[in-house]
Amino acid sequence: MWWIRRCFVWLTRAHKCQGFGIQSPTDYAFVREVINQHTPYYAYETFVEDDWLTRKLGRLYFRLANLRQPHHMVRDSYARYWKAGCRTMTLIEPAADTGVIELARLTVDDDVDAMLSRCDANSVLVIEGIYRNWERWHMLQNDKRVGTTFDLYYCGLLFFDKHRYGHKYKVNF
Repeated sequence: MWWIRRCFVWLTRAHKCQGFGIQSPTDYAFVREVINQHTPYYAYETFVEDDWLTRKLGRLYFRLANLRQPHHMVRDSYARYWKAGCRTMTLIEPAADTGVIELARLTVDDDVDAMLSRCDANSVLVIEGIYRNWERWHMLQNDKRVGTTFDLYYCGLLFFDKHRYGHKYKVNF
């Protein structure tokens, strides 16, 4: 049954793949080079034992860490993906206060409001399970501190750069 749902999601978003309809050159490049990058990276062969969704999200997180190069990040179940993307990053425990958040992964049911107050223009939040709590995801997208968002169905990305025109993208991932 999950295979049918996966195909349905892909088909309903087929016209939103590879950056079609994105006018911003920066956002278009992000979709093409990070979200929908299919070229194999140097660390992909170490991620073969995971299930398809963990591997798919993990590879995205690897590319995101590779792009952003954060100094520190909260340790989570995808720590090896984050660390493979940025080897100089320090993984810290969830209870530690690190000041400004550079890159973090949460679920839609976590206390995202506490994290939003610690974000600046260079922060990126990854929110998993956005379709489990659709109203909460829309509240996060419409928060005045959030700029550009990407709805990837399996997760959402929140960017906080308010110097650029904010947009809400739905991308076939």
